[in-house]
Amino acid sequence: MPSLITRRDAIGTLVGAGAIALTGFGPAPAAPKLTIEEVRTISWKPPLYHGWPTLTRRRNGELLLVFSGGREAHVCPFGRVELMRSQDDGHTWRWPQVLLDGPIDDRDAGVVETAKGTILVSTFTSLAYAKLLEKAEKLAVGQPGAWTEIKLAEWRAVHHRISAEQRQREVGTWMIRSTDGGVTWSSRYAVPVNSPHGPIALSDGRVLYPGKELWTKEERVGVCQSTDDGQTWNWLATIPTRPGDDHREYHELHGVECADGSLVVHIRNHNQSNRGETLQTESSDGGKTWSVPHAINVWGLPSHLLRLKDGRLLMSYGHRRKPFGNQARISGDHGKTWGEPLTISADGHTGDLGYPSTVECPDGSFVTVWYELLKDSPNAQLRQARWKLS
Repeated sequence: MPSLITRRDAIGTLVGAGAIALTGFGPAPAAPKLTIEEVRTISWKPPLYHGWPTLTRRRNGELLLVFSGGREAHVCPFGRVELMRSQDDGHTWRWPQVLLDGPIDDRDAGVVETAKGTILVSTFTSLAYAKLLEKAEKLAVGQPGAWTEIKLAEWRAVHHRISAEQRQREVGTWMIRSTDGGVTWSSRYAVPVNSPHGPIALSDGRVLYPGKELWTKEERVGVCQSTDDGQTWNWLATIPTRPGDDHREYHELHGVECADGSLVVHIRNHNQSNRGETLQTESSDGGKTWSVPHAINVWGLPSHLLRLKDGRLLMSYGHRRKPFGNQARISGDHGKTWGEPLTISADGHTGDLGYPSTVECPDGSFVTVWYELLKDSPNAQLRQARWKLS
């Protein structure tokens, strides 16, 4: 089973402070403090499992939130890609719209608006659930760990909607696009790589997709680009492998274009060295070449990157050890250094949480959305924090 799947099987007011590391001389400014204004659950239909969201803000101010919904569990055959909208910076959310619901599991969803206003949504499909079904079918009803007859029948009904050969053809990395603000969508089409939070739009009009090949022998890690508004993609560059690492243990990339024109990409690392940390690589030539990935002393993953209005960078990431939650850090020097952790949430019940992504609102506040298995909920829900820096 590919490692991308198996490794997953695995509130107050003032909740954090950190320093922005700056280059140059003179005294450092006061460390920013993060003040939480609100934390709440935003999922509709709470009995269902909601996972791996991505949040973005369109130029018209609308927030788009995509995720894998309709689920029964972290790994199951029921996943589908859903979209929610907010026209008031996340104070209220519209009812989810199903964008993709294929015959097998549709998982992590990313979203970005291009320079032309096109909306791109990315996802990947998986058959990881099949091993769970196979195991369940070997247990008689009533045995320890056995499923109910209803659950077993439901999983079989989904799994056998199509033939084994057709199921294999459904496994892949995909994208859909909308040129009318998300009213209508294209058919699903294959793209070379995947990453949970999807591609990024560059100032020169290109769309860059830092990611990893899934379901291929090589499992290359690198960046693809589109010069036609996300319609077609070509491989731009392979990201080097750090000496001693296996590139197959690099996962779930996300990137950002800095104010100085350089590019920064974060990588979820599962190599023994810096295991569970975020690695970083940079490009100064538009993505044609990349530095060797290196540690930035951040335990937690995966990272979502955002350039703020003042030019600083913000990374949001899950913290899957006690205290379970989500954190953020700020860079004031285009990613060369990162400040101390700012705590967005620290009340998680288990490590089944994270994948936070953040947007900046016109009033200077921030909205972060993640998924989390709550103590009082049978399945993971979408959680949202509204916060400010001071």
